[in-house]
Amino acid sequence: MKKEHYLVPVVAGVVLKKDGKYLLVQEKQPAAFELWNLPAGKVDVGDTIAGTAIKEAKEETGYDVRLLYKLPISQEVPDRAPKHAFAAEIVGGDLNFPKDELIDAKWFTLEEVKSMKGKLRDPWVLQCIELVEAGQ
Repeated sequence: MKKEHYLVPVVAGVVLKKDGKYLLVQEKQPAAFELWNLPAGKVDVGDTIAGTAIKEAKEETGYDVRLLYKLPISQEVPDRAPKHAFAAEIVGGDLNFPKDELIDAKWFTLEEVKSMKGKLRDPWVLQCIELVEAGQ
């Protein structure tokens, strides 16, 4: 009997904290319309996870970032994308998001993010922010 293997995309993103607030982007795509997410995207074949996180941060926020440290990988079930995130700092650029992909990009306090549970794309968003908040 032949075994089936899951072939799922891999996601990479960043947690950006500035002045006690975290940057989230509001999705425009139908599957996640109006939901808030970390600046993140799928890793293309041939790209690295860290490189994708840096690239997605630039594409979705306009910021150049430097990765500080990696957060634990999140994957709830085998047929869902494993999600990689990095704590990152802004080293250049200005806030500017692609209007064809995103509705908005805003800074939120931890308490504001906690109150947005039904408006977050995935529980991973809050988990990553809480890990950064705890310094992990």
